[in-house]
Amino acid sequence: MQFIPLCMAPTSIRPIELADAPGVAGIYNHYIRNTATTFEEKVVSNREMERRIADQPESLPWLVVVEEGQVVGYALASNWKSRCAYANSVESSIYLHPQHTGKGWGGLLYPALLNQLFTLGYHTIIGGIALPNPASIRLHEKLGFEKVGQFREVGNKFNSWIDVGYWQLLVPTNEGVSDSFS
Repeated sequence: MQFIPLCMAPTSIRPIELADAPGVAGIYNHYIRNTATTFEEKVVSNREMERRIADQPESLPWLVVVEEGQVVGYALASNWKSRCAYANSVESSIYLHPQHTGKGWGGLLYPALLNQLFTLGYHTIIGGIALPNPASIRLHEKLGFEKVGQFREVGNKFNSWIDVGYWQLLVPTNEGVSDSFS
């Protein structure tokens, strides 16, 4: 498994800032209004997004990709579960502005997040995908995630029952880590 080293990532991928909240909220609200990608149903205000950014622990990174001064995507990690035994596992998410999908940003942004997570010492990254979502499945599997399970009809949005599949990525072996982070 080969990730893009952070030193090779374009300068337009960086840690999130509070000033990014309107751009991030705009992207996320598209998915809330139009897709089952997120099970959130009420749009998020800029102020609420600022709160979420401010409340995110430093140990759980958020990254944004910026093109011509505009946030066009973001990726983040969140706690998988609250119990102490899960402390080395996180859930990852990525959202791209709908007009910026298919341009390769996901293939640069997501590995940058994974590199940070592995550098921070996380052992397991979990991606939950509302199904069907072939593009997200392709991205996860391209990066080495393996499907480990699927829950049937666990969400209901737009009056439809939605399955959620789970993909898992374990920290690369020592030789893979040195290749990934050099």
